[in-house]
Amino acid sequence: MSTLRKILIGLGAGAVVVIGGGAWLLHGDTAQVSLVQTTGPHPKLVEAKPQTFPTVGIAKPIGWQAGETPEAAAGLKVTRFADGLEHPRTLFVLPNGDVLAAETNAPPSAGSGGLTGFIAGILMGQAGAGDPSPNKIVVLRDSNGDGVADQRFVMTNPALNSPFGMAWRDGRLYVANNDAVVSWAFQPGQTALSGKPDKLMDLPVGGEHWARNLLLSPDGTKLYISIGSATNIADNGIDAEKDRASIFEYDFTKHGVRQFAAGMRNPNGMDWNPHTGDLWTVVNERDMLGSDLVPDYLTDVPVGAHYGWPWVYWKKTPDWRVQEPMPEYLTDFVRKPQYALGAHVAPLGLAFARGGNLLGTRFARGAFIARHGSWNRHPLSGYDVVFVAFDDHGNVLPAPPVPVLTGFLKGEDKTHGRPVWVSFAKDGALLVSDDVGGAVWRVVAPGAQPAAAIVPIASREAPPPPKMPEHFSIRKDETSGLIKPME
Repeated sequence: MSTLRKILIGLGAGAVVVIGGGAWLLHGDTAQVSLVQTTGPHPKLVEAKPQTFPTVGIAKPIGWQAGETPEAAAGLKVTRFADGLEHPRTLFVLPNGDVLAAETNAPPSAGSGGLTGFIAGILMGQAGAGDPSPNKIVVLRDSNGDGVADQRFVMTNPALNSPFGMAWRDGRLYVANNDAVVSWAFQPGQTALSGKPDKLMDLPVGGEHWARNLLLSPDGTKLYISIGSATNIADNGIDAEKDRASIFEYDFTKHGVRQFAAGMRNPNGMDWNPHTGDLWTVVNERDMLGSDLVPDYLTDVPVGAHYGWPWVYWKKTPDWRVQEPMPEYLTDFVRKPQYALGAHVAPLGLAFARGGNLLGTRFARGAFIARHGSWNRHPLSGYDVVFVAFDDHGNVLPAPPVPVLTGFLKGEDKTHGRPVWVSFAKDGALLVSDDVGGAVWRVVAPGAQPAAAIVPIASREAPPPPKMPEHFSIRKDETSGLIKPME
């Protein structure tokens, strides 16, 4: 064989590799089970397919034209509460009815590094998440009660650094920046953030998951802070994940902080179950095990709970890619999530239905969840708002998620927008932020009466332990194995 021919064959083989690699990046692994099979209390967990390169499935943003809206479920109506916003993510409703929308994005330092992080960064940019953070909080006000925000005020401050979670307590607005929880003196109706804020606590900076959410306890004495992992599966070592993949609790009365729960790759939306008073969250699970793994989930979060990340998922399934040694006895106390939301759907916003909402009896008991949408699954998943039903005792029901708001996707590779957050307006309407579409949507059931208040399940003290006699003795029992001689 001539040298020239060998060179040509080598170049041809190289071209095949390049073309094949490109084809993989453009298509990758295709789901073998339906999305609904990866939902519910008992999702189907297929055999893992570890990947060197992630499956790529990006929906190109095309925005919304005048008059276009998402598609609401039967019996519901969706309208524009506000539009023309710059990447709105979280929403927070103040006591006077003003709606705060955080216009935000990842800080420049975000990312896990390496080839995977590089690819993910490019894909996020294509999905509309690659622009610099606006670092603004916008006050949206419906001054005449017609369901449209006719007034808006943009609040800026040099201390806003990729702001995400928001909470209001005792005349102060708390904001979870990427690197710290800070607060300003703030009263409902105010339209500016002036001066230097007070810092409540520092937070781990940057990483693959930069967004930090906030939730106040019902009595206002504690603040809960969700913090996602820096990488997919502790790729840079477990020390780099210190104080991450967790929910923390700050106690205002003691001025102290503790890790409340751990082992959740990226907890985000949080809310209180109105029946039981328990904390619940939605979690984005790990990537690069194929299009069918691993289902993201909704779960309760008892104090001290651990959900297995990075070593295991769904309580019993080890992730053999993890290099860090597993803590001894971990699988003995890892909790199983309550409800799978589907593989790679990226749940972010969470809001339980409560009294006064205007969504009708069909959506009276359960949780509304914004599924931001996949970037690494074929076919695409998420890009919608769904409802997970609960029973009268506050337990999640074994039924598939019910679509509430769809129509964000257009075909297989385009999207008008991506739902991020869900929150209830003061009048009972469901508000949905759409970061790619630059809008906040308003959803109601026309003609519905405000829902009745949900009465929490009454708690009662446990009965006192039985009274033991002051004096007692242990008598021999000839039938007891403890006193039999050894044979």
